[in-house]
Amino acid sequence: MANLAGKTLFITGASRGIGKEIALRAARDGANIAVIAKTDEPHPKLPGTIHSTVAEIDAAGGKGLALKTDIREEDQIAAAVAKTVETFGGIDILINNASAINLTPTLQTPMKRFDLMHQVNTRASFACAQACLPHLLKSDNPHILTMSPPPNLSPQWFANHTAYTISKYGMSLVTLGLAAEFADEGVAVNSLWPVTVIETAALNMIPGLEQGRARKPEIIADAAHAILTAPSRDVTGGFFTDEAVLEAIGIADFERYNLTPGKSPYPDFFLELDRNGKNDPQVAKLLEKLGRFHKAA
Repeated sequence: MANLAGKTLFITGASRGIGKEIALRAARDGANIAVIAKTDEPHPKLPGTIHSTVAEIDAAGGKGLALKTDIREEDQIAAAVAKTVETFGGIDILINNASAINLTPTLQTPMKRFDLMHQVNTRASFACAQACLPHLLKSDNPHILTMSPPPNLSPQWFANHTAYTISKYGMSLVTLGLAAEFADEGVAVNSLWPVTVIETAALNMIPGLEQGRARKPEIIADAAHAILTAPSRDVTGGFFTDEAVLEAIGIADFERYNLTPGKSPYPDFFLELDRNGKNDPQVAKLLEKLGRFHKAA
């Protein structure tokens, strides 16, 4: 079975939520993981620190490295990349997971929040890729995976939170550009997005949602694992959803990921009614390659 044993992952926002689950999934394979986040000391309202995540990574069979990093600062990114390479000998995978969210209409969006979202989301995704790419280019199966939605210029995705939507689509445009730029060098660059709401700290930022109607972040971690273990030259330039990836590798029962058994999760943002993106011919072709690889493995 394809796995991430011995691979080195650089994961932003890895002290909790989806980033942490991706880290733990890789750790069970025996991967090395640089935990990139700002939470060095316990937060009064949010669970987890870079150190507690590293402890869980080590307990799961991986090797963790806690690196307090503000990804809005390129010198801190550069220092974290250098320490990761010094510790583990290189970088095979970059996960752009960290994200800032503020679901407010234009007149209720302070410019400092606009700037924060663009610094953490679009700018940091580009900056982390730029810093990691010299090392990714030396890997035998390099991947960049960004947690961002399929680009869609339908006004409905902008009307209620233009600032946030622009920042998330900016992350997706980084995927689009880098996938084309580095295709010949064999660096896979993809995006992954959930079909449903995921139970994370960010969920509490969305008003009016009934508690429990979400999926566990493990569904994203399992989908990410399937992408990251695939051959980088074969699977790149895709805007994937968690369900489509898991279906491609033979997993069709998603009930096990529900936070509350028997309670259907809310659909997530930015996805049309077909939800899983299979109507996109390019994505369908990549999913077919992904499925063939994992069935053979």
